[in-house]
Amino acid sequence: MYVLTLQGIGLLMIAELIKRTLIMVMIYMTFDIDKEMMGENIANSAISLAESINKEEGFISKVWIHNLEKGKRGGVYIFDTLENAKAYASMHALRVANVGGTNIEFAFFDINVPLSKINHG
Repeated sequence: MYVLTLQGIGLLMIAELIKRTLIMVMIYMTFDIDKEMMGENIANSAISLAESINKEEGFISKVWIHNLEKGKRGGVYIFDTLENAKAYASMHALRVANVGGTNIEFAFFDINVPLSKINHG
C-alpha cells in the first residue's frame, strides 16, 4: 500500500507536468492611448512595470506592441492557466484605464504548445 501511494503521488506529479507543458494561454490585449506613451518614451519609463509583470502568478512571457499611426498599444502575454490570465487581464485593464488608456480590448487563446515549440514559440 505504501508503494502504491508513492507511485500515485509520482503519477500526479507527472500528470501536472504534462498538463503544464501542453496547456498555455495567450492574452492579446490592445488599447488606445496618447502617442507620447509609446515607443522610446514608454521603453524608458516602464521598466518597473515590466519587472513587476514578471512577478504575476502564472506569468510566462510578454511581447510589448504598439502602432504609432493608430495610437494603439498593448501586448501579447503568455500565462500558464486561463484563471491566471483572466486575473491578470482584469487587474491590468484597470491599471491601463488609470493612465488614460481607452477602448481596452483583450482576447484569450489556448496555445497549441507542441506545434508552437516547432516554431520556437
